[in-house]
Amino acid sequence: MSQGDDRQPDLIANLDFHVEAGLDLFLDEAPHDRFAEIDAPEPARAASSRPVLERQAPEGVRPPADETFRTELPPRGPAPPPARTYGQSASARPGEAAGDARARAKDVQTLEELEALLAGFDGCPLKFTAKNLVFADGNPAAKLMFIGEAPGADEDRVGKPFMGRSGKLLDRMMAAIGLDRSNAYVTNIVPWRPPGNRNPTPQEVSICKPFIERQIELADPDLIVCLGSPATQAITGTKDGILKARGRFYPYRVGNREIRALATLHPAYLLRQPLQKRLAWRDFRTLRAALDGKAGAV
Repeated sequence: MSQGDDRQPDLIANLDFHVEAGLDLFLDEAPHDRFAEIDAPEPARAASSRPVLERQAPEGVRPPADETFRTELPPRGPAPPPARTYGQSASARPGEAAGDARARAKDVQTLEELEALLAGFDGCPLKFTAKNLVFADGNPAAKLMFIGEAPGADEDRVGKPFMGRSGKLLDRMMAAIGLDRSNAYVTNIVPWRPPGNRNPTPQEVSICKPFIERQIELADPDLIVCLGSPATQAITGTKDGILKARGRFYPYRVGNREIRALATLHPAYLLRQPLQKRLAWRDFRTLRAALDGKAGAV
């Protein structure tokens, strides 16, 4: 086997790592902050449309007194077009997009209509960097609902939540207390993958929040499990970090009804910090007790 053949598995593994990290689309040689480009004021135009460049006079040539030996530069080309603004209109901002999302979400009557609405919604810029809408998986009629933060690379490719390594761990955690996806409903607060598997920004969560709130209303579960800090903070309103919030039930109101929401650690975090699985196991035992109606789970 040649040296090139020996290196092939390493090269493939390196490519897989970059795809998993979100480097699956090459846009430019350097990153651009598109939001800053949109909000920045237009730069002031130069006083002269034909700037000049000072230079030294050639040897043996004496420039006129009190004058600069100058060379005019060619005129500038046309200004580049403004950065594209994603949303329902060119002037849409996160607050406007969130308001539009709330107005649209309240009118849908079924989960199928909500999924179709999300497929046609352009107010969240994550839609334009993701491959697929990741709406939900499992049984929408179940009384238990798991809510994570956002899809990863595997979920983006398949179009369903919790399909990668963290999804397999979640399935094993559910199985440990006698559950599977036939008796649970699984989704995320943001239905599109953030580039590089980063956490969704507060603006992205704000835009998508009306949709997850309507999804909870339509699914109408008895118990919610918030997986990770972004989901816990978005659903419960707490500002506590997940290590402080985990293991506790929070009230979540839907009309006149109160649903209990349990905070716990995200499976992706547990893959990075396997020693913390003991805490998640305690939380899932609390969940099992709540499903069984035991008083100690309150």
